Amino acid sequence: MRTLVHLSDLHFGRVEPALLEPLRNLVHEIAPDVLVVSGDLTQRARSEEFEEAKAFLDTLPGPQIVVPGNHDISLYNVFRRFAKPLDRYKRYITDDLCPVFLDDEIAVVGVNTARSLTIKDGRVNKEQVTRIHERLGGLDPSITRIVVTHHPFDLPESFEERDLVNRAPMAMEVFAQCGVDVLLAGHMHVSHAASTATRYQIDSYAALVVQAGTATSTRGRGETNSFNVLRVEPERVEVDRYGWDVVGGAYRVVLTEKFVRGGNVWAPATEGMLAAGL
Repeated sequence: MRTLVHLSDLHFGRVEPALLEPLRNLVHEIAPDVLVVSGDLTQRARSEEFEEAKAFLDTLPGPQIVVPGNHDISLYNVFRRFAKPLDRYKRYITDDLCPVFLDDEIAVVGVNTARSLTIKDGRVNKEQVTRIHERLGGLDPSITRIVVTHHPFDLPESFEERDLVNRAPMAMEVFAQCGVDVLLAGHMHVSHAASTATRYQIDSYAALVVQAGTATSTRGRGETNSFNVLRVEPERVEVDRYGWDVVGGAYRVVLTEKFVRGGNVWAPATEGMLAAGL
């Protein structure tokens, strides 16, 4: 089994400072095999915000798979937005926009979906999707394949189609070919875990999509600050959602969801499956 901590939407420049130390201590206590940060490390892509984000990440365990979000591209500086969109991200955080972690149980691939031409929307292109196929397609079937983006491939039905990453259907077809199991994202500041079977009608294939809320930002959009912990086995994933307890002053598990894989289809575990130990 492998354990992943999934943080998202830190938004340094708009963080709640009281959350940082409890989050840091808890992540160390969980001791993940991989720490994932799915974008929006800053609020306005300013140098001082990236410096704060980097200093915080340096206090967390590794290895780390980090991808940028739309807030990590300058909004008001037009020259920087279009000529050097991720220059500061690459300078302060990492110049690797396609980070990869691989061991004998999991493969985690990060993908940059942030773009200069939109204010908040994201996009994947054929080159990125082809690269994912090349990295994941030839792996042993027992290895759980995980893709990390900022913008989501799936959301609850209450959200609009335009909130999804652009060209998602194209990417999902390729993900089916190379057996992507789990899709981790952020962006909406809303927690969510489900199978992609409802939205994407792909024969004998459905991935598990796990959406993280904002771990540290004051921009909660109605949901308490939260993050996810995934415990990953070849045919089973357990997702713990940790939410901030204002009264207790700590992050606590507020929901646990379990999913199982049958063939290439991920679905919520039923009571019968759990009773059988699946």
